[in-house]
Amino acid sequence: MNVTTKKKRPSEILITTLGVEPQVVTITLDYLLAAGKKIGELAVVYTENPRIQQSLEVIEDEFVKDVYHGISFRGVPASLPAGPIKDLYTSEDLRGFFRTLYAEVRHSRQANKIVNMGISGGRKVMGIMGMVVAQLLFGQDDRVWYLLTEGWQPGANRQLHLPSEEKGWLISIPVLRWSEATALMQTVAELDDPAEIMIWYEKLNRTNKIKRRREFIRRWLTMAEKDVVRLACQGLDNASIAGQLHKQEQTVANQLRLVYEKLREWLEYPAGNVDRSLLIAEFAPYFALMEEES
Repeated sequence: MNVTTKKKRPSEILITTLGVEPQVVTITLDYLLAAGKKIGELAVVYTENPRIQQSLEVIEDEFVKDVYHGISFRGVPASLPAGPIKDLYTSEDLRGFFRTLYAEVRHSRQANKIVNMGISGGRKVMGIMGMVVAQLLFGQDDRVWYLLTEGWQPGANRQLHLPSEEKGWLISIPVLRWSEATALMQTVAELDDPAEIMIWYEKLNRTNKIKRRREFIRRWLTMAEKDVVRLACQGLDNASIAGQLHKQEQTVANQLRLVYEKLREWLEYPAGNVDRSLLIAEFAPYFALMEEES
């Protein structure tokens, strides 16, 4: 079956915890945007601690000044039925924070948004709660991020946007999702080393990628397009492909152009070009594996 309808690329949201250092949030957002993430909204989950309120105002001011044009900002107060949480002093406070963060991620997922969660800000227990929420609710495209910077210390002069000479890293934290709980729990019971569990989890992800690639080749492409893609993934140029398939070179070029359009939709409209190099990167491993199995 050939897919011709256009599917709108899901929007992305950054949901972060907040402490007394607002630059943790702004630098995380800067790095995600620089990496090509199409963030349309920032949601900051916070407590009513006065110092954290000040941090929230600093972030909000960046949006008032239109530093992040086209991105909306929303503060999300952590709360209990009795009212906002001032800080995480008790188990009840922690449960309220957890429910607030859970509801925010759940709402975003129901709205078909890709969730990016920043867990660098605030108390360490906030990051732990963020990971639990991610395990319960995240899909394959959602990510947890942790920000590391070099040379900066708490209390140092605030830099909301890291200069180019300063070093920083935004690390994607692996999430073991409960949607794969049956296979996961069976594996965890059999393996003693967490590193082995993560290796297994990566293998599971690779298996899912192979299934998706097989679906694209078999269900999104015509037979003629499949032949062209297979030869392109072997490194042949258009002229060589045309020679092998007894076609005009322009016919091959036209077929590849249609394949790129389908691939862009299949990849949910990524930033940057969808071209021959991306096609080969995605599907050369798939065709190599098919040849090994045949």
